[in-house]
This record gives sequence, C-alpha cells and structure tokens, in this order.
Amino acid sequence: MPTHRLVIFVKNPIPGTVKTRIAKTVGAEKAARVYRHLVQYTQQITRYSPWEKIVYYADFVNPNDGWSGYQKAQQADGNLGQRMQQAFQDQFSTKAERVVLIGSDCLAITETHLTQAFAALDTADVVIGPATDGGYYLLGMKELHNNLFANMPWSQPDLLLETTKAITNSKLTVSLLEQLPDIDEWSDYVKAMGHTV
Repeated sequence: MPTHRLVIFVKNPIPGTVKTRIAKTVGAEKAARVYRHLVQYTQQITRYSPWEKIVYYADFVNPNDGWSGYQKAQQADGNLGQRMQQAFQDQFSTKAERVVLIGSDCLAITETHLTQAFAALDTADVVIGPATDGGYYLLGMKELHNNLFANMPWSQPDLLLETTKAITNSKLTVSLLEQLPDIDEWSDYVKAMGHTV
C-alpha cells in the first residue's frame, strides 16, 4: 500500500553509541549486541508487512546492513521531536495518507500492533502505542500535527501524558494501542528474554 508508510528509526549498532544505559551495567560491547538483537527483531516483524517501509538512520545510512529491500533515509538534525517531525513531513509531502513511526527498542511489538495502528487511523486522527516507562513505542497520524513535537519532554516519564494533552487541546481524536515495555535498561532486556541472557 504505497499511501501507507511505516517509518522505522534506527541507529547503527556501534559500541559506545547505542544503549548507553545498558552499557553502564554490562559494558559497551554487550550493549551493542543487545541493540543488534533489537534491530534484527524489528526487521523480522516488518520485513513482510504490506506497507511501504522507510528506515531512518540517526547517524549515517548503511547500504550493507540487514535492511535490504527497505527505503533508507537520514534523520534530520535536532532533538527526537524535530527528527520525528521531519520524517512525518517527508512522508506526507510525498502523498502518504497514513504514516506510522516506530523505533527499534521494543521486543514486545508485533506485526499485529502495526496492523492495528494503521486500522486505528481509519477513525482516529492519531494513534499511539504507549510504553510502560511513560513514553511511547509508536506514533501514527494521517496528517502532520506539528504541536505533537514542540516542547515535549523527550525521554521523560510524562511524554505520553503531555502528548495526549496536546492532542486533546487540538480537538483531535486518539486511539491507544496495548501498553508495551521498551528496552532501556539491562533489567528490561533480562525480563524480556525470560532470564536467559
């Protein structure tokens, strides 16, 4: 479905630059291995999905990684909100009708959640996948709402609350998916893996 776009935010799994909170517990090399696992999982659940898929790299576009068959782009400069806003703007400027953005930090998200997100946009203005840490693992919309990216507490526990307030204040409707855990700390990964790490 060319008018339905799935945007995936990733980093290149370079030790010392990814999962720095996990690195404080188990070291940079192991943290990078954790992140590679997260990226591989994200590839696994999105590879055969029916939407156009665009991978946005935080640092540099790698032509020879596992994202073969995906469109590739570079994230904009700025904070997370500015980078997300630009990615949505990119897609809507090229005739997208539904855009859903995810990161690569969640081992609980499935293709079913993505399908539910696109379906939710049939009736809601915005769809959010809430994370257990107070943020979100997914954001989708059918037109760009710039106020969802301005002056938000990125990576803070009240991000979801402030985002939903902005949606309500703009008289928009929102659909919330199942709450899922992101992998931010080593304990998150251990729990997600069932203590097998």
